[in-house]
Amino acid sequence: MSTSTRPKVSAFQKFGNKMMELFHSMGMPVGPMHLLRVRGRRSGREFTNPVAPVKIDGTMYILQAFPQSDWVKNVRAAGAGTLVRGRKAVPVKLVEVPVAERAPIARQFPTQVPMGAGIFVKNGVVADKSPESFERAAPEIPVFRVVPV
Repeated sequence: MSTSTRPKVSAFQKFGNKMMELFHSMGMPVGPMHLLRVRGRRSGREFTNPVAPVKIDGTMYILQAFPQSDWVKNVRAAGAGTLVRGRKAVPVKLVEVPVAERAPIARQFPTQVPMGAGIFVKNGVVADKSPESFERAAPEIPVFRVVPV
């Protein structure tokens, strides 16, 4: 996928994102989903996005299926946010993982979050849902290490 190509979030995905926010606000997290709250780089407004972290050796990572999204740009600018699971909110630093270190992390995503792997395929970020496909596409996938503060 070209870096100038920017897949759109569908109306169905937007609805699903709002439902995730609703469930979390009621203290009912769904599956591996968390909410990530990050300040906008221009507006300063707080934005909330559902994320499905991957955990490797006790460290949590967040991968993004929309590489050119405002979400990624906001995280890069802010470097921090709040990770929410149900009613529990934890302030975190978000450290972008260097390209050379992303492959083993990306490889874990379709195994740990099989339901989320399809969005990467639909957006053209990966060829299929296999760990090998995620590993090959790792340089194009934004990956952030979650560091509790």
